[in-house]
Amino acid sequence: MSGSSKLLFPRGLDALQAVYLNSSGGVTGGDAFDIAATAREGAHLAITTQAADRVYRALPGETGRVETRLVLEEGARLDWLPQETILFDGAALDRRLSVEMAGDARLLLCEPLIFGRAAMGESITDLRHADRIDITRAGRLVWSDRLRLVGDAAACLADPAIAEGARAMATVVLAAPGAAAQVAALRGMLPETGGVSALDPDLLVLRLLAIDGFELRRHLCPVLRRLSGAELPRPWMI
Repeated sequence: MSGSSKLLFPRGLDALQAVYLNSSGGVTGGDAFDIAATAREGAHLAITTQAADRVYRALPGETGRVETRLVLEEGARLDWLPQETILFDGAALDRRLSVEMAGDARLLLCEPLIFGRAAMGESITDLRHADRIDITRAGRLVWSDRLRLVGDAAACLADPAIAEGARAMATVVLAAPGAAAQVAALRGMLPETGGVSALDPDLLVLRLLAIDGFELRRHLCPVLRRLSGAELPRPWMI
């Protein structure tokens, strides 16, 4: 990593924990960030962020870009647990997350998004946002997800068929041997604005909507603790 990207490594933990820090304070139009990490054979790597990431107003015609590539070798475990990405009015962001994993590896992935801070009275009426997530296991594409919001995001999210006014959301994926066994317990933990499905015996996907970031965390944190079998990374507790 270079430029404004830095990694911190807390000590005294069972897994190798890497805390990503963007010292520029956020992302805006024209910024480009590339992140790559590999969990070697039999290793356990947990990656989080020091704080919520912020995506600021971009100039017309400019877009911030974040590309992340994760690799899990045989028997490896990787927990991708960044804190929330907060989108501000006028933000323009293009993100891509690609994962290549061995057949017996274990991936826990979480991507939380907040569309303006409710406590600050923020409303997102001008947004250009695109998210792409692709997970390949043993050379086969097992999960491909696309999210694209352009224009008045507040009006779009207010639609009952989309988010019914929710301003925060999270996607959680567990790709691991026997992942489907978690579905019944997770359904009992989720509010009416959440859902989880097993796409195959070794892959589950969870979606969660909330009115704001506080409510999102209230339901998301217990889910992540259950799926990881451990406490969340320390920055989540600050």
